[in-house]
Amino acid sequence: ISHKMLTQNLRMLERNGLVDRTVYPTVPPRVEYTLTEPGQGLRGTVHLMCDWTQRHLGHIEEARGRFSG
Repeated sequence: ISHKMLTQNLRMLERNGLVDRTVYPTVPPRVEYTLTEPGQGLRGTVHLMCDWTQRHLGHIEEARGRFSG
């Protein structure tokens, strides 16, 4: 993931209230992101989605190969 894409995604999560952003006045600048309470509430769902993806990764890769091949 590129720095630009990571920043865009983190800003979207911040805008939606799922993470808080703290900027520290250092050189170079340091930014820290933490989950908000609603963000913490999604942890279980995200873990389940990651588990599902790992279980079905072979099928997903096969489907992608058929689609792009």
